[in-house]
Amino acid sequence: MILQRKQAFHSAVCRRMQPLVGALDGWRKGRMTNAVVLHTEGKILPMTRVFALATMAICASFSVHAGSLTLFASGEDLATEGFTAPQLTKDGWALEFTRITATFDQITAWQTDPPFMADGPAITGTALLIAGPFTVDLTDADEDDRVALLRVEAAPGHYNALSWALVPDADGFSLVLEGIARKDVREVPFTLRSADSVAHACSEYLGDTRKGFVTDTTGADLEITLHLDHLFGRADKDDADEMNLAAFGFEPFAAGGVHEFTLDGLHLGHVGEGHCHVSML
Repeated sequence: MILQRKQAFHSAVCRRMQPLVGALDGWRKGRMTNAVVLHTEGKILPMTRVFALATMAICASFSVHAGSLTLFASGEDLATEGFTAPQLTKDGWALEFTRITATFDQITAWQTDPPFMADGPAITGTALLIAGPFTVDLTDADEDDRVALLRVEAAPGHYNALSWALVPDADGFSLVLEGIARKDVREVPFTLRSADSVAHACSEYLGDTRKGFVTDTTGADLEITLHLDHLFGRADKDDADEMNLAAFGFEPFAAGGVHEFTLDGLHLGHVGEGHCHVSML
C-alpha cells in the first residue's frame, strides 16, 4: 500500500510538471503543453527553482520517461574543455571557451522508412514537432557534454531523422563563442558571432549506441551536435583533410575582440557523427 501511494504521488507530480519551470539560472518558464522544458532563457524565483529541482529528482526516479523523447544539444568536449594539445586549431591555437550560445528552432523528430540519408532538404515520414526556439550555452553541459532542451511525449517507434534550424536570438546572433585563445606567449580574448540562419535535415544519430527508439515502457533521446572543429580545424589532422580545408582556423580572429563570421560553406551541424543536409535561410 505504501509503495502504491508513493507511485501515485510520483505520477501525479510528474503529470503536473508540464510545462516545468527550469531549474538553473538563465532558464525561463516553458510555453509548450505535454512537454517538459529542461533548459531555456530567463529568470526564475529561488523557491520556484528549489521546487523544480525537487520535482525533477522525483520524476527522474519514476518512469516518467516512458513513451517520451528527450532532446539534447552538444558541442562535445571541444566546447566544454576547449582546443588543447594535441587537438589545437589547425593553425596551432589553444582555445578556452567561457560561453558558446546557440539558438535552435523548428525542431522536428521523424520516423522515416526508408531511412533518410541527409541527401536533400526534405524529410518524408511521420513528424513529431518539438518546436523552439531554445537558446543554450554549450559550455554549461553535463558530464556527457550535453545540454537538455526538452522532453516531449512521443508515439512508439524509431525516430531516425531530425530537422532543425540554427537561428538568430533576440540579440540577432545564432551562434556566439567567447573565450581566450593562446599561442606561444600570446593571449587573446575573443568574441566570435554569426547572424546566419541555417536549416539542417539530418539522418539517424550516429554514435557509440543507436538512439531514438521509443516504446510504451521506455523513452529515448536524440542529440543536436555542433562540431566546432569544422569551424577552427584541428592540428592533429592532415592539412589536406576536407574539414581543415574548409575551416577558418583561428588566425583570421587573432587580433582579438569582436568578429562576425558566416556559417555559409561550413558544416557544424550533425547528429552525433551522423550527417545533415544544410541550407542557408
